[in-house]
Amino acid sequence: MSEAKEGQEPTSGAAFLGAEVRTWRLQADLSQRELGLKANYGQQYVAKVEAGERLASPEFADACDRIFGTPGTFARLRKRASQFGYPDWFVPYVQLEQQATGISNYSAALVMGMLQTAEYAREVFQAVHSRESMNKIDAKVERRLRRREVMKKDTPPLLWCVLNEACLRTAVGRPEVMHAQLAHLLEEAESPHITLQVLPFAVGAPPAAESFTLLTFDEGPNVAYADTAMAGQLIDSAEAVANATATYDRLRAAALHPDQSLAMIRRVMEEYAR
Repeated sequence: MSEAKEGQEPTSGAAFLGAEVRTWRLQADLSQRELGLKANYGQQYVAKVEAGERLASPEFADACDRIFGTPGTFARLRKRASQFGYPDWFVPYVQLEQQATGISNYSAALVMGMLQTAEYAREVFQAVHSRESMNKIDAKVERRLRRREVMKKDTPPLLWCVLNEACLRTAVGRPEVMHAQLAHLLEEAESPHITLQVLPFAVGAPPAAESFTLLTFDEGPNVAYADTAMAGQLIDSAEAVANATATYDRLRAAALHPDQSLAMIRRVMEEYAR
């Protein structure tokens, strides 16, 4: 059942868009099966979209515009839904992340959001938002996982992540959660678009004390994003971005070779299985 049904406010972008699909479908006097046939999707897919269990694909949104005679409306709604629920200060970053040709991240203590499993992300959100309901936590997890879609584009960005060894050693949740998280990193690293390096404790003081991300574009300017305790900060000052880029170069130089990094991730993963 749609989260927006009976006056309830949607708690996710998928539910927001699903409620609109259901409203227009009923207005058009179509069953879920009939809409699916017209859109070249199955009835079960339509049901999941309307229930907010799945964010409608761009192709499905385009099909809805064709079927309901709403040129571009559902395409725009889907774009809005993909940003639904993020804090206002984070929306500009999400928009830029979707356009970037390169994403370079340094993770100082926790695995970067785009590479987190659902279970790991849930543990992180529960620790930070200990008084929020499970529904709200689940919605935060859904939004975080949704950001992975950028890596499914025909031409995804090059994602380069330097993980401080603390990311591997900090036990977020049960050992099974950490084992699955590190296994996920190894799986993601098989992609030619993703490179992982580990900055070991043996290096000593790291070139950067806190996490940050660099976004690069075919047509600049590039930007930096810094995590803080209260909110993130987008930085577009040319000098600041140049300094952050130089810092990232030092992080990559100090980190283990990608092959050695994956071997270390595998060793630590096996420790969590004991």
